Amino acid sequence: MIIPGVQMVSITQDYLRRALTAPVYDLARRTPLEHAPALSARVGHKLWLKREDMQPTFSFKLRGAYHCIQQLSELERSNGVVAASAGNHAQGVALSARKLGVKATIFMPLTTPEIKVRAVEALGASIELGGDDYDAACAMAIAFCEESGGYFIHPFDNPEVIAGQGTLGIEITQQLATPAGIIFLPIGGGGLAAGVAATVKAVYPDVRIIGVEPEDAASMQAALKAGQPVDIGATGMFADGVAVRKVGQITFEMCRQLVDEIITVSVDQVCAAVKTIFEEVRAVAEPAGALAVAGAIQYAAQLDPADRSEGDWVCVVSGANVNFDRLGHVVERCALGEGNEALLAVTIPERPGSFLGFCSALGESSVTEFNYRYAGEGDAHVFVGVRLQESSRHLQDKLSGCGYEVEDLSTNEVAKLHLRHLVGGRLPSDERERLIRFEFPERPGALLEFLTMLGGRWSISLFHYRNHAAANARILAGFLVSEGDDQAFLQFLQEAGYRFTDETDNAACHTFLSVPQSIRDEGSRKMKLI
Repeated sequence: MIIPGVQMVSITQDYLRRALTAPVYDLARRTPLEHAPALSARVGHKLWLKREDMQPTFSFKLRGAYHCIQQLSELERSNGVVAASAGNHAQGVALSARKLGVKATIFMPLTTPEIKVRAVEALGASIELGGDDYDAACAMAIAFCEESGGYFIHPFDNPEVIAGQGTLGIEITQQLATPAGIIFLPIGGGGLAAGVAATVKAVYPDVRIIGVEPEDAASMQAALKAGQPVDIGATGMFADGVAVRKVGQITFEMCRQLVDEIITVSVDQVCAAVKTIFEEVRAVAEPAGALAVAGAIQYAAQLDPADRSEGDWVCVVSGANVNFDRLGHVVERCALGEGNEALLAVTIPERPGSFLGFCSALGESSVTEFNYRYAGEGDAHVFVGVRLQESSRHLQDKLSGCGYEVEDLSTNEVAKLHLRHLVGGRLPSDERERLIRFEFPERPGALLEFLTMLGGRWSISLFHYRNHAAANARILAGFLVSEGDDQAFLQFLQEAGYRFTDETDNAACHTFLSVPQSIRDEGSRKMKLI
């Protein structure tokens, strides 16, 4: 157990000793460290990919799971082992338990990708599906342990699990001819980052360790800011392998002392990194598995050339357990993440030939999508996707110079998730509409539950649902709410229990979905006449 205040050298030496004696290679592999020449040229450093996607379970989690179970006494093994996991830790525990002849029971969220559920089943573990996220499944697993006497294998906050993950750090130091300059690691609960940081810094204390988290699941960054692990509430589920609401106490203390920096990346950047890894080594990483590469690309882009450190860079490709259907979402977003596409709202005059004139203004830029619907005389609003031949700023300036009003929607989440697929409809009246974006766990019956919750008091004026075989569904809904009902409506949303964002004042929604001012004015005039 790590005690706050213990000196860094004691932590690193202790975990180096544990890792050096960990018998993980009875089951796990020494994965290759592959040079990535195209990525190296892009970031300006020689960069290596640590291929943990090549483990028997396609994830590094096998290391910690096997080491932890192997260390248990016969008495501790007698009632079986229990785990809670969205998939990668579950597969590691299941395979390790089978190897050691121990019964395994795995609690998995209902949102777990099917590929991971099938993989755990194939390894012979008993599976219990329940809860909408890891935390709910974990609570169920702990309760089961109290009843059955089973031993709970924590996915990250366990010294033996951390030490098992630390073997990866030892391999990196052995596979490089000279000490690395920076090692980029994904962070979920912190077990991998803590283990690798400890074993690497025990030998080379000057190596920088940079943890990478998704913007919508930055639980370690929040813990460091608060000075202790904190529950960050609902997380984004795209990178489900690192979607942890609260990091561990042990991993927090270790990362606080050993990890040099933590950065966050967007969904688009992760999608771009998945593509980059594929182009480099023809491997399809899961979103969490591509975090380190996304972080390295972002870090290099923001780094002052004068501050470039010595030594090679290493990115851990931590896993490759991804549903094939989810790749559609990756493909859709990777161009934005690479900065090769821009989504723009452009105002053009509503007259014959205006579309041709607008396309001429775009020049040689390729249009990836063009959404428009006639909405009356005057100006027309066009939602356009453009494959960039130059910078987005340069293109916007060129269009503005041609007399067009332009708004960049490339970072507007509601535009990327919904409006690009929804443009063309406006509320055909002057009624007051509230636009709300929801996310909820995608599991059997979830949409019916959601629609049942929505039914009743307020009329639904718009409903757009999207899901890419992901763990969470995305919905944009419009409600007709009178001004006097605002407080009651807000209370309704809060009590519903779903993660939501009010998009009523989103500029993109005003452009494409709100009633034009001319219609509002005409409606008001008619009401006065009545």
